[in-house]
Amino acid sequence: MKRNDIVDVLIIGSGAAGAAVAWSLTETKMRILCLEQGDWMKNSEFPSTGRDWEARRFADFDISPNRRRRDTDYPINDDASVMKIANFNGVGGGTVFYTAHWPRLHPSDFKVKSLDGVADDWPIDYWTLEKFFEENDRMMGVSGLEGDPGVPPRHPPMPPIPLGKTGTAYGKAMNKLGWHWWPSDVTVATTEYEGRAACVNIGHCTPGCAHGAKASTDITYWPLAIRAGVELRPRCRVREITTNEHGMASGAIYYDPDGKECFQPAEMVIVACNGVGTPRLLLNSKSGKFPNGLANSSDQVGRNLMLHPWPQVRGYVEEFVDGDRGPMTSIWSKQFYETDPNRDFARGYTLQFARGTGPVNEALQSVSVDQVPWGQGHHAAYRERLYHRLQVGIACDDLPEAHNRVTLDPERKDSHGIPGAKIDYTIGENTRRMMEHGIARATDILQAAGAKHLYTSRTILNSPGHMLGTARMGTDPDRSVVNPWGRCHDVKNLFIVDGSVWVTGGGVNPTSTIQAVALYIADQIKQRLATLFD
Repeated sequence: MKRNDIVDVLIIGSGAAGAAVAWSLTETKMRILCLEQGDWMKNSEFPSTGRDWEARRFADFDISPNRRRRDTDYPINDDASVMKIANFNGVGGGTVFYTAHWPRLHPSDFKVKSLDGVADDWPIDYWTLEKFFEENDRMMGVSGLEGDPGVPPRHPPMPPIPLGKTGTAYGKAMNKLGWHWWPSDVTVATTEYEGRAACVNIGHCTPGCAHGAKASTDITYWPLAIRAGVELRPRCRVREITTNEHGMASGAIYYDPDGKECFQPAEMVIVACNGVGTPRLLLNSKSGKFPNGLANSSDQVGRNLMLHPWPQVRGYVEEFVDGDRGPMTSIWSKQFYETDPNRDFARGYTLQFARGTGPVNEALQSVSVDQVPWGQGHHAAYRERLYHRLQVGIACDDLPEAHNRVTLDPERKDSHGIPGAKIDYTIGENTRRMMEHGIARATDILQAAGAKHLYTSRTILNSPGHMLGTARMGTDPDRSVVNPWGRCHDVKNLFIVDGSVWVTGGGVNPTSTIQAVALYIADQIKQRLATLFD
């Protein structure tokens, strides 16, 4: 086994959280190394550079690793889950594929137990993270409009994306109903920003942004971190985190780009592999001292998985709207976000208003639900739908339940023989009632917009791919994996900084808050360097 020189900080994973924590720690002048199992992405190879971009969205750029099947992916057995897993392995992680929608958790999301008597409170609050939200907004480059009464104040550095024809149709419908709406915050440049060009509306953001207008950490945090001295090694797949005779993390065993087994020693290890990859790695890191997986004396590693069920309602209007041109989400509504005692469920959801879709996806979806018939009338029905779609997504707060979990799959292994992940997940009754309420409200909105041919999807629930809660933060070592500043209770030089530390999931896309938490943990590490492992 090849043994490398020891580093001060070893970060595993280069996505939203790993990039943020690497950049923040550069001011310590420590020797920092990041191992990433995927590769650098080339803008010239993104689907949006070619006319077959929609087809590739179902092939080498599929959001599911089980369909994408790159050699850098690992298998995820989600047969026992109504929701299927979406992720990406590469420099930038999920930020390469995400929609760039940029809400934050609300202050109430951190105090769900105190306010609503369900789930648990976070050991930190919104205001602890506020300055890190702002710092992250500057680093990623957020476009938005100040003054939204539905959320705490924030200060996007760029103006919002245009509403377009689709957003205008939604706004008019919401005004008829008297419900709150606001232009979305997005990490898509609307002006030139830190070397990134403004969006030119060449298509949806999910299959990678060849233009570079969408912020992903491979073009935001990583260039600055590398310039400051961080080393990033792509195509290095970590098999396990090792420990020494004192129960401290001593480094990691990984496979280099040539498939050679290597050992990387480190004084401190930071895990940033997402809500599925992190528990998979910890559970794979068994030893005599940690027979049930590393940092798992509480049996909480892998439990409390939250995936954000996301039903959608779509319909079609007579006027020609934006379709697949421009960022996917143009406006949001927090009208039904907070708990209402008159409803039969706790917490709430965000309504997200999508621009539409392209010709291939429209054809596939419309035919699959028998709205567009084959044979006579096919073309006429299709013409009524292409670039006429309105679609409202319901981002549901997914409360933690211990039986929703990630374990190791005994059969499916990655290309290096490392066990893959197995998902067991069911939708709770509170969330089901929330989903139905959201579907009814989305239907009201589309009807107010004059839409017809309405269709509700309750089964295609995997589009966000938000994986949260599987190594939760808390003060009680028997009920959590990390302490209030990200250090594992069981291993004092092991930190977790990704979405797995979340206590509750909220009803929003999580990337903004994931990165704010990572920056907060990095700040705590810097403040505590003299006593970090006490």
